[in-house]
Amino acid sequence: MSGLLRYHFVILAALLLGTCFLPTIGDKYLRVIECRFSLLARRRVLAIVMLIVGVIIVRLALLPLVPIPQPNIHDEFSYLLAGDTFAHARLTNPTPSMWPYLETFHVLVQPSYASIYPPAQGSVLGMGEMLGNPWFGVLISSALMCGAILWALQGWVSPGWAFLGGLLVALRIGIVGDWVNSYWGGAVAATGGALVIGALPRILRSQRTRDSLALGLGTIVLANSRPLEGLIFCVPVIAALAWALYRKREKTKSVVRVLVPLAVTSLCLLGFIGYYNWRVTHRPLTFPEALDSQVYTNYPMLLWQKFKPPLQYLNPQFDRFYKVVTPAASPRSVGWSLLAKSHKIWLFFVGTVLSIPLICIPNLVQDRRVRLLLLQFLLSFSCAVPIAWFFPHYFAPMTATIFVLLIQLMRHMRLWEPGKRPLGLYLTRLIVVLSVARPGVVVAYQMQNPIQDWRYSRAEIAARLENEPRPQLVLVGYHADHRPEREWVYNSADIDNAPVVWARIIPGCDMSPLLDYFKDREIWIVDADAHPASLKPYSESELTRIVALSSWPQKSPTQSSQVGK
Repeated sequence: MSGLLRYHFVILAALLLGTCFLPTIGDKYLRVIECRFSLLARRRVLAIVMLIVGVIIVRLALLPLVPIPQPNIHDEFSYLLAGDTFAHARLTNPTPSMWPYLETFHVLVQPSYASIYPPAQGSVLGMGEMLGNPWFGVLISSALMCGAILWALQGWVSPGWAFLGGLLVALRIGIVGDWVNSYWGGAVAATGGALVIGALPRILRSQRTRDSLALGLGTIVLANSRPLEGLIFCVPVIAALAWALYRKREKTKSVVRVLVPLAVTSLCLLGFIGYYNWRVTHRPLTFPEALDSQVYTNYPMLLWQKFKPPLQYLNPQFDRFYKVVTPAASPRSVGWSLLAKSHKIWLFFVGTVLSIPLICIPNLVQDRRVRLLLLQFLLSFSCAVPIAWFFPHYFAPMTATIFVLLIQLMRHMRLWEPGKRPLGLYLTRLIVVLSVARPGVVVAYQMQNPIQDWRYSRAEIAARLENEPRPQLVLVGYHADHRPEREWVYNSADIDNAPVVWARIIPGCDMSPLLDYFKDREIWIVDADAHPASLKPYSESELTRIVALSSWPQKSPTQSSQVGK
C-alpha cells in the first residue's frame, strides 16, 4: 500500500491515458448508476438525511480499523476542557487552588479556569461527552457538515451535481479526514460557512424568513468557532445581500422577511459573546484567546509585527515553547506564507484527484454565477496570508465555497468534447471512482502505519489510574530535551473531584503545598520522556531524580508565573 501511495502520480497518469483510448469505458453501467443517484438527489431533504446518516454509519463501521483518536495537540486538550466544562452545565470554572502546578498550554487559569478558544467546538465535544465519549460529538459535527454543504450546493447547482458535491465532501473530509480524527475542529466552522453561503442564493430568489434565519444561524456558528475568518468570509455575502435588497422595489417586504431576522440573530450573538467573555475573562470585550496572548505570548500574530520583550515563566516547558520552539517556527516572509498556505489548502481540500477539474479554470473565471464565490475565496485567502500561523481548519468557513467552485469546474469539464470525444465525461467519472476508493486507501495506510507515541502512553496510564478505588495525583516530570508540544498536564473541568489530577514538577519550586492539598490522593510520578514513559509511586528519591534530569535554572519557590501578574 505504501508503494501505491508513493507512485500515485504514475498510477493517475496511466488512468488519465484512458481519455485518449477508452473515453466511454463502462458507459452502459455508469449511466444506470448516475440515473439512480439523480433520482435520489431530486428528493433534496432525503438526500441530506441519507448523507448525514451514511457518514455516521460508515465511520462507526471503520472503528475496528481506525479507532477513536487520542488527543495529541495542545489545542485538542484545551477544546476537551471546554467540552467537559459545558457538559457540567457551566461556561467556565473557578481558578484551581494549586494553579501554578496545574497551568498548561492554551488554558486560562486566571481569572477563571477555561479553554482560550471560542465555545462552538467545545459545545460539540460536550454533547459527545454526554453521549459517552467526546469523539461522538466530533462524528456528529462531521456528518452535519456534509449535510450542510449538500444543502448549500443545492442552492447553487442542480440537485444531481449538489449530491455529487456532498459525496465528495464526505469521502475526502467527512469520513477519514483530519477533522473527524481529531478534537480541534473544522467541521463546526465549515457548517457555519455552508449555512451562510447556502442561504444567500435562496434569499436572493425568494426572500423567505427561514433562509434569513439560516444565514443568521451560520453567522452565530462562525462567530463562535472561527470569529476572524468568519467575519472576513461574511463580508462579501453581506455586501451582495445589501446591494440586492437595495435594488428591490418592495423594500418593506425585504425588511420584514430578511433584515429583521438578521438583526435579531445579530443582537443575540453579540449578547452571548459579551456574556461569555465576561464569565471567562471578567471583561465583556476581552476574548479568552486575546487574554491568553497578552499573558503568555511574545511572538507576533501578523508577519509585519515585531517580537515583544521576553516574558518570564515558572516552568521550563513554557519557557522553551514560547521562547525557543514557537519563534523558530514563526514565518517571517510573505512569499513563504503565500506558498505554505496555498499548499496546505490544496493538500487538504483538493488533493491530486480533485485537481483534474482545474483545467477548466478559464471557464470558471468567465462564469458569472460564481464570481461572488471567487471573490470571497480570494478575499479570505488574501487576509490569511499575513497571519503568522495557519492550519487547514483556519480556512474551514470556506469549505462549502471551495466545493461549489469544484463542482462548477466539473460541470464545465463534463462538457469538454474535443474532436467529439467525450473526454470530459470520462474525467468526471474517473474523479468519482478515485474519490470513492480514497477512504479505503487512507484506512489501509493507517493500518500499515499505526500511531504509537506518547499520547497512547498517557491514555494508557490515565485509564489504569481511573480504575483505581482511590483518587490519584500524578506528578509529571520532563527531561531537559523535552519537546513541549508533547504535554501531559491537562485536567478535567472539576479538578478537585476528578479521579486523576495531573500536576507539573517545577524544578526549584517547593512541591509540598501541592502534596498537602491533595493529601487524600495516592501519588505517582511519571517520567514523561522515558522510553516508554514510566509510572512509579511517589518518593523523595524519585522526585530528586526527575528534577536532576532537567537543566532548568533553580528558582525561588515564591516566584510565580507571568499569568499571576
